[in-house]
Amino acid sequence: MAGYRAEDEYDYLFKLVLIGDSGVGKSNLLSRFTKNEFNLESKSTIGVEFATKSLSIDGRVIKAQIWDTAGQERYRAITSAYYRGAVGALLVYDVTRRATFENAARWLKELRDHTDPNIVVMLIGNKSDLRHLVAVPTEDGKSFAENESLYFMETSALEATNVEEAFAEILTQIYQVVSRRAVEAGEDGASASSVLTKGQTINVKEDGSVLKRMGCCSS
Repeated sequence: MAGYRAEDEYDYLFKLVLIGDSGVGKSNLLSRFTKNEFNLESKSTIGVEFATKSLSIDGRVIKAQIWDTAGQERYRAITSAYYRGAVGALLVYDVTRRATFENAARWLKELRDHTDPNIVVMLIGNKSDLRHLVAVPTEDGKSFAENESLYFMETSALEATNVEEAFAEILTQIYQVVSRRAVEAGEDGASASSVLTKGQTINVKEDGSVLKRMGCCSS
């Protein structure tokens, strides 16, 4: 995406949070997206880290501020500050570890307890390169995402598969929600809050092409 301006020039700043169990690859997803790097020796994140990256959407410069923290219980005290102001979240599990997928519901509840109910959420099944070890079939991820009105994609931070696409998709959806909300507020401020909900939710049953368009299931 060409035509970026100076680092401090942007039209929108969106805070995203990465959530999910420890070891699912959140930090490597972040480093792959922001620096195109992957570290096989990556250690658990201590406390909170964040990185930024700008991209162009619909002629506007969108700056993403992406927060990453360890998924371990001893870091729970940072919860409120971590989630504050987030407009998007990537809920990550490891496709080779079933327990990390089963814990996604708990992470989603925590997210929704601490953020605006209209936050845009994408479910990420990471480590799709480890096909011979898969413990969470793609259909399971799709089904959970559908039931919870989440976006969904499978990624590989190692092979850089769908990483850029996942971040670009969630940022695009947030931008579209914000744009619709601004337009609607200008016409009818009373209905602005409802626009956010409509913009954020995808019903996969009604629009099965969404998952295909996002490339969630590419191998």
